[in-house]
Amino acid sequence: MTISINRRTFSIGAGAFALAAAGLSPARAQQAFFRIGTGGTSGTYYPVGGLIANGISATGPAGVEGLVSTAVSSNGSVANISAISSGASESGFTQSDVAYWAHSGTGLYEGKPKVEDLRLIATLYPETIHLVARADAGIKTVADLKGKRVSLDEPGSGTIVDARLVLGAYGLTEKDVKPEYLKPGPSGERLQDGAMDAYFFVGGYPTGAIVELASTNNITLVPISGPEADKLLAEQKFFSTDTVPEGTYKNVGETKTISVAAQWVTSAKQPDDLVYKIVKSLYSDETQKALQAGHAKGKLITLENATTSAGIPFHPGAEKYYKEVGALK
Repeated sequence: MTISINRRTFSIGAGAFALAAAGLSPARAQQAFFRIGTGGTSGTYYPVGGLIANGISATGPAGVEGLVSTAVSSNGSVANISAISSGASESGFTQSDVAYWAHSGTGLYEGKPKVEDLRLIATLYPETIHLVARADAGIKTVADLKGKRVSLDEPGSGTIVDARLVLGAYGLTEKDVKPEYLKPGPSGERLQDGAMDAYFFVGGYPTGAIVELASTNNITLVPISGPEADKLLAEQKFFSTDTVPEGTYKNVGETKTISVAAQWVTSAKQPDDLVYKIVKSLYSDETQKALQAGHAKGKLITLENATTSAGIPFHPGAEKYYKEVGALK
């Protein structure tokens, strides 16, 4: 796999400046760096990652002494796991299904080496499967995608695997649609130009790219519900039911759909004590308040959600904290 993390980061100050701002000196604190691979800058991972990086860094009100954390934009789940595996990043965000596939060598990772050192720091929030369509495309159900121009996201993304599973649940394959393989930004542009009928996107709502698209174009969200979705939920345990509330996107009503979980993962090679302190900082009152004020999804990054949808082992440092506070037995 290629590593697709770029150089754009959520800047919080670097090196000695960060320590000085926190009133620390090199003699008092050993500096540590902890990058968080996120996603594209127009998605949900990037701003949430920036809030977490700010909270856990030494400059945060309840930050880890000597820690400098940055959120790094990337191509998402697969790129982040690749970067963690190669040592190019200390941690990253991923969909729960992709984390499970990577660790077990199944699904998207069938025939590839297992990422056996992958460990869970925390489950963050639900990642909703959005099926965005032009309001005038005549797409009311997933079955209506037959013969339509549909983007499934890029090869190697978690979204494309989920899109194929959704299509399959409704008796369709890629051959039944006119598939394209674009990220949500270009997909939205083609939808706006009338060159595409619908596209799949997996991410927490509200996502900036869809908010922007809906502000100037008539779109709809296609429900993923009914007996087909129920069968899919029974077969693939990493899916959960979800609902996008009315008004999340302009002129779009309440929509029943399904979701996976957004997770923060790392390598088993990361020091137990460091990860313990990071998790403790994440769930401190100060960091929790900043998350709740900073992003809609921040309200869901709670201790109650932290240990749900755990398809891979917890990092020992995280596990220690969760057991201390009673979130794990």
